[in-house]
Amino acid sequence: MASSQEHTVLPRPTFDRPVKVLIVVSPYYSDIADGLLTGAKAELEAAGAGYDVVEMPGALEIPTAIGISDRQNNYDGYVALGCVIRGETTHYETVCNDSSRALQLLGLQGLCIGNGILTVENKEQADVRAAPEGQNKGGGAAAAALHLIALARKGSQTGKGIGFKPLGQDTLMAGDADGKTTA
Repeated sequence: MASSQEHTVLPRPTFDRPVKVLIVVSPYYSDIADGLLTGAKAELEAAGAGYDVVEMPGALEIPTAIGISDRQNNYDGYVALGCVIRGETTHYETVCNDSSRALQLLGLQGLCIGNGILTVENKEQADVRAAPEGQNKGGGAAAAALHLIALARKGSQTGKGIGFKPLGQDTLMAGDADGKTTA
């Protein structure tokens, strides 16, 4: 069983200015969603991060909700929470693959997203993974978002612009070494 395997947990990142996260959760399986949400909130609170929570009907709507929120709001990161349990049809593969792929594409565009959408064979697996005192995948998704936010902020402090120098940095023009041009 996966819960008996040890794994490395990175130290929680620290921040020098406030962090605001949006948790997008699907309560399709409400008891599982509640466990995921409890773990995510605890991790964000431990890091001193503020958060809002919105609910979506299912896992497929979570990436769209994150994309809309990113265009309309000013969140530093996102936590996606939900559960997909295998059924009798191929709908399971569609929901798992498409929700995961959409979150990955948003991440590659620069959004800091912790993916806590469980993809399991049965409810028992989901219960173990969702429980804050169990595998705490909600807390893990929040931690992933926090680490991505820390990385994004670290990158934004280097002054490495794309095409333009940040305001206040001098640019030498052709001419003298002190930046004064000669005619």
